[in-house]
Amino acid sequence: MKKMIFILFLFNIFILCAQEEFNAKDSIVLSRFPYTQQVVYICRDTIKNVDGRFPSFSPMFLIYPDKPCDKKQAQDLIYELGINEYFHKYTAIVGVVNPLGDKYDNLRDFEAYKDLINKLRVISNLKIIGIGAGATFVNKVVACNADAVAGIMSVNGEVGKKEGTPVPAFIAGNRCRVVAHAYVERNGATIRKNRDGCLYYTNEKEPLLNVVVGSNKLFSLKDMFAEAWKCIFSKNYRFNNYRHTWYTGCSFGQYGPYELEPYIMLDSMGIVRYTVTKDLLGTGTFLWYEYHPKSTIKAPKGSVPLLILLHGNNNDPRTQAETSGFIELCAKENFVVAELEWQGNGYTPMGLDGIEQVIYYLLKTYPQLDASRVYAEGLSAGSATATGLGIRKSHLFAAIGGHSAGLFPNRYSFGFNEEAIVNEAIQKRGWVEMPYFSVVGTSDEVVPFINQDNWKNNTFFHAWKVYQIMNGMEVVEKTDFSKYSIFGIKLEDCCNVSTNKNISMEVGVQYKDSIPLLKIAIVNNYGHWNFKPDAQLMWKFFSMFARDPVTKKLIYKIADK
Repeated sequence: MKKMIFILFLFNIFILCAQEEFNAKDSIVLSRFPYTQQVVYICRDTIKNVDGRFPSFSPMFLIYPDKPCDKKQAQDLIYELGINEYFHKYTAIVGVVNPLGDKYDNLRDFEAYKDLINKLRVISNLKIIGIGAGATFVNKVVACNADAVAGIMSVNGEVGKKEGTPVPAFIAGNRCRVVAHAYVERNGATIRKNRDGCLYYTNEKEPLLNVVVGSNKLFSLKDMFAEAWKCIFSKNYRFNNYRHTWYTGCSFGQYGPYELEPYIMLDSMGIVRYTVTKDLLGTGTFLWYEYHPKSTIKAPKGSVPLLILLHGNNNDPRTQAETSGFIELCAKENFVVAELEWQGNGYTPMGLDGIEQVIYYLLKTYPQLDASRVYAEGLSAGSATATGLGIRKSHLFAAIGGHSAGLFPNRYSFGFNEEAIVNEAIQKRGWVEMPYFSVVGTSDEVVPFINQDNWKNNTFFHAWKVYQIMNGMEVVEKTDFSKYSIFGIKLEDCCNVSTNKNISMEVGVQYKDSIPLLKIAIVNNYGHWNFKPDAQLMWKFFSMFARDPVTKKLIYKIADK
């Protein structure tokens, strides 16, 4: 418990510091950020908006001005940039970072920058804006040390160095093409295109590593920021889950460059989101979010798969939709996603029966949904719940996926008793089959990765075993890491899957006859969180299975090569 309290403290330290409440729709009231060498004025959007975005990866804009600002000047600069128009919609944080002296000193202000990063501790979507002398400092110092930076906007700055961490950037103002060249070199951007008056440079292997040179028609800071938002800032976030879990925090340079991940923009993806509140059982109001690709809204009856997402313990109910990779995938593959506020958190907890009722409601409300292709996936506590659903509500689902948790042995958790789950699996053995895809990071300390010392009570091993029981497969009673060094159990088709995140996965399958009912992905050196590249693997696995709505029998279709 003490460890969890400490984690939550680290996670919230940068949003709880000396903030002032405000009510006006577009007001930004700045406060002095404490415990820093330089004067930093900062404000976080504190409006809770059920129709807004997932707040934990909201953009954080830090502005390095041309010269030192007092609080009023800092606020004026924020409005001159037009950030107030994005502030509440994206639950943003905005701050103005003054130099230590009357002018920027690269050495002293770099130490202050590192100190600020260390004070923030938990960073996920940091955007750096430099103007004039501030842009020169950003180009020459911050851009070379941008491990934690998701994007840079530089206006009227001098040329920086080519060395350092690649970072998406928007360059405008004087000599912008010359200034951009260092970013292009650093990013390995080789593809050059003109688009909407701007010049784009893109890295072929990592499309998020764009460098954009602003058009000469962008005369005001507001115009420049709007263009930077459209082509750079709205495209990605950056967080570090390498060798630790991101929300436990880290210090400057501790784990190397942060991962670049897409920041989903539903309109540009052709997805319509509905926020739904319903009392389906007469017990109180449920909350869930629906994500419908426009191509599915008028699709033929019974033609569209449905994926249910379950967030982690007391997470925001948009967590899985915005961070798992399934929303990007549903836009390409044309399936509908619903993320449920299954724990309540201000609404009524659903329980397993409530989740079932939401699925029935969705199937009745949207005739285009295919009742034979309903799937569930979750993170952490949501993974444990999805794993339990696959046993308790096996008639509903064609396949189940779990990320960063399985079944917790010998305890009651998240609305069901583990002993009852095991007994139900035993009773259904030989009668019910449920495909299960399990994902775990080797650096997960919250729900530890399986090893030769912890396997007896390990949540992942226990989940694999319970699904082996129900599926009528060979049940592995104990691990053997001397023989199977990666998974601890014998799997087929084992392979290493590389990604453009410089993080790889070990993948293996257990078959029943010729049907791949258990698939496991181990993410190397990864902590307790979603890993977006595995969403595609999981969906490909799901897509091999359906469940007859009448007989409730599993239907297996061999995957296309």
